[in-house]
Amino acid sequence: MSLVKETFPVLEMTCAACAVSVESMLKSAKGVKDAGVNFASQTAWVEYDPIQAPRTSLQQTVRSIGYDLVIDTENSKAITATAQQQHYHNLRRRTVWAGALSLPVVIIGMFWMDLPYANWIMMALSTPVVFYFGRNFFVNAWKQARNGRANMDTLVALSTGVAWVFSVFNTIYPEFWHARGIHPHVYFEAAAVVIAFISLGKLLEEKAKAGTSAALKKLIGLQPDTVTIVHQDGAYEDIPVVQVKVDDILLVKPGEKVPVDGMVSEGASYVDESMITGEPVAVLKATGARVFAGTINQKGSFRFRADKVGGDTVLAQIIKMVQEAQGSKAPVQKLVDKIAGIFVPVVIGIALLTFAAWMIWGGENAFTHALLTAVTVLVIACPCALGLATPTAIMVGVGKGAENHILIRDAESLELAHKVTAIVLDKTGTITEGKPEVTDLILTSREPDQAKAILLAIEQQSEHPLAAAVVEYLGKENLPAITVGAVESVTGKGVRSTYAGKTWGVGNLALLQELGVPVSAAQQAQLTALQQQAKTVVLLSADKSLEAIIAITDKVKAGSVAAVRSLQDQGISVYMLTGDNQHTAAAVAREAGIRQFRAEVLPSDKAAFVAQLQHKGDIVAMVGDGINDSQALAQADVSIAMGKGSDIAMDVAKMTLITSDLNTIPRALTLSRHTVQTIRQNLFWAFIYNLVGIPIAAGVLYPFNGFLLDPMIAGAAMALSSVSVVTNSLRLKWRRLP
Repeated sequence: MSLVKETFPVLEMTCAACAVSVESMLKSAKGVKDAGVNFASQTAWVEYDPIQAPRTSLQQTVRSIGYDLVIDTENSKAITATAQQQHYHNLRRRTVWAGALSLPVVIIGMFWMDLPYANWIMMALSTPVVFYFGRNFFVNAWKQARNGRANMDTLVALSTGVAWVFSVFNTIYPEFWHARGIHPHVYFEAAAVVIAFISLGKLLEEKAKAGTSAALKKLIGLQPDTVTIVHQDGAYEDIPVVQVKVDDILLVKPGEKVPVDGMVSEGASYVDESMITGEPVAVLKATGARVFAGTINQKGSFRFRADKVGGDTVLAQIIKMVQEAQGSKAPVQKLVDKIAGIFVPVVIGIALLTFAAWMIWGGENAFTHALLTAVTVLVIACPCALGLATPTAIMVGVGKGAENHILIRDAESLELAHKVTAIVLDKTGTITEGKPEVTDLILTSREPDQAKAILLAIEQQSEHPLAAAVVEYLGKENLPAITVGAVESVTGKGVRSTYAGKTWGVGNLALLQELGVPVSAAQQAQLTALQQQAKTVVLLSADKSLEAIIAITDKVKAGSVAAVRSLQDQGISVYMLTGDNQHTAAAVAREAGIRQFRAEVLPSDKAAFVAQLQHKGDIVAMVGDGINDSQALAQADVSIAMGKGSDIAMDVAKMTLITSDLNTIPRALTLSRHTVQTIRQNLFWAFIYNLVGIPIAAGVLYPFNGFLLDPMIAGAAMALSSVSVVTNSLRLKWRRLP
C-alpha cells in the first residue's frame, strides 16, 4: 500500500465538535491510515492510499455529514479563499438582519408586553430570525443527527427550536394555561436574540481566526504572481509563476521578487534574503550563485536558470512546514478533542435532567421554569471555546515563530520546548561560523608539490566542510592535476586513497594510528600548539610517513556567547559535542562560555550522549546542522536544525532556524513558554466558563436568591467565551521575544 499525506481545506465547520466529527469520519474511511482535523485552521490532513481512497471518495465521506473537503489542490487556495469570503459575507448579512429583527422583539418583550397583539408581532419578527437567518443551525443539526452525531448546532437548534415552539403554542392557545390558572409566557425574544448573539459571536470569531494566520499570509505574499521568461530567441514574456518549468531562463529586474529557486546564469546584483535567512545584509549574486523564491532583488538585474519550481522551492517548503505545524495537534489538544466529542451529548443529558428536576420540584410554575432552564443550559454550553483554546494559540505561536525565523514542524515540539532542561550543541556550523579556513600548511614531505597535489585530489572527492577549506586554499595554487584511487571514508577519522602504489590518508590522529603512521615528539608538539589555538589539525600521510600538517580554524559566531549565557541564565545545562580534537574543543568551549563538552565523538556517540541525559531525567534539545547530527536529532526530545545545514538534518528536526544566529534558540524556548501559558489560560477560562455557567443556567441559584439566567444573556455569554479565547491567543502576537 503506497501512502500519501496531504492537507485539504474543510468548509462549513462551525465548532470543535464539527472537527471531531469530520476527523472520525475520515479515519473510518476505507484506505485511510490516519487523519487529523484542525478547527482553528479549518484544515484536515489525511494519510491515505490514493488507489483505495481517491480524493473524491474522501470528499464524499465529508459531504455525507454536511461539510465539504476542497480536493482541487491546484486551486485550493483560491477556492478556499472564495468560500471563506462568501461564508463571512453571508454570516455578516445574517447577523445584521437577525440583530435588526431581534431588537424590536426584545423591546416589546421587556417593555411593551401589554401592547395589543404583542405576542403575534414578536412571533412574526422572530420566525424569520430563527428559521431563515438561523436555518444553518437546523440544517447542520439535522445532518449530524442523521449520522448519530451532535455538535454546537444541535444545541442551538434544540434550544431555540424548543423556545420558539413553546412560545407559538402559548400565543395560539393561551387558554390552555389560563384554564389551569397559569399565565402563559413566551420566549420569542430569547430564541431570536440567541440566534443573533451566536451569529455575532461566530462573526467575531471568524475575524479573529483570520488574524491567527497572518504570518502564513505574509509568507505566501512573498511569492510573486508573474515572472518574466526569456525565450530561446531572446524575446521576453510575462507569464504566471505557476507555468514556470525547470530549466526555464528567467529575468529578475531591480526591485522584483525572485519567483522560484535557481542559479544565476548572467548578470549580477545584490539580493535581500532576510525574509528567508534572517541575515540583514544583502548578498551578492553573480554567475553560479543560488537564488531563492521570495527574496528581493536590489538595484541590478540578472538572469537565472530555474531548478526548483512550485512546491519544491525553499519558500514553498517553509510555507508547507508552517501550514502543517499550524494544523498539527499538541498532546493536550487530543484530550480536549475527546472531551469535545462527548460534550454535546452530555449537555443534552444535563438539559433533560434539569427539565425533569424542575418538573418534579418546580412548584406552580414548574413547566415554564423547566423549559426556560433546559433551553438556557443548551444555549450556554458550547464547546467552541474549548475547541479553540489550543489550536488558536498554536497557530499564533507557529506564525510568531515564522516571523522570527523559527520554523516549527509540529505542535508537540512547541508545547514541549519550554520544559527543556539540557541543550546539546554541535560545534561546527552551530556554535562556529561553519566556514573553515586554512591558516597553516606545514609540509614535511620530501616532494612538497606532489604532496599538495595529492592532498587536493583526495579532498576534491570528499564532502566534509574541512575538505572544502583545503580545496579552496590549494585551488589558488597552480598544482598539476592528479588522479588518485577511489576515496574511502573512515567514519569519524577521515578518508584514505591510493596513489603510485602508496596508501594515502587525510584525517585526524586516530586515522594515522589506524594506518600505523608514527608521529615524532617534535611533530606532536606542533600539533598540540596548533590545537591550543582552537585550530583543527588535518594530517596527510603516505604509508608510514607523515607528509603534511594542515591547520584549519572556524571562528565562533558573534552571537554564540550571548546565546549560551542566555540559556544558562534560564537554568538550562549547555553541552557541546564535536568530532574535533580535545584541544580545539576546549578552546572553542572556553570562548563560547560552555563549561561541559565532549570531543572526538562519532555520530552514534552524539545520539548515545543525548540518550544518557534523557536517562538521567533531562528533557533534551539537540541543535545541529549536519548529516552527522541527524541520529542525535532523532533521539532528542526537541530537535533543532540550523537552516543553512543539510537537508537530512532539517528533515529530521522538529524545529528549523532559518538564520545563523544562535540567539534564536532562547527565543524559540521563550515562544514555547508563552504559547503554553496561553493554552493553559484558554483552557482554564473555557472549563471555568462551562463549570460555572451550566449550573447557573440549570437554576442552582434559584433556591437561594430566586435568580434564573435569561437565555438571551446565556447566548451572549457563550458568544463572548469563544471570542475571548481567540483574542487571548492573539495577544501572543504582541508578546516580545528576547
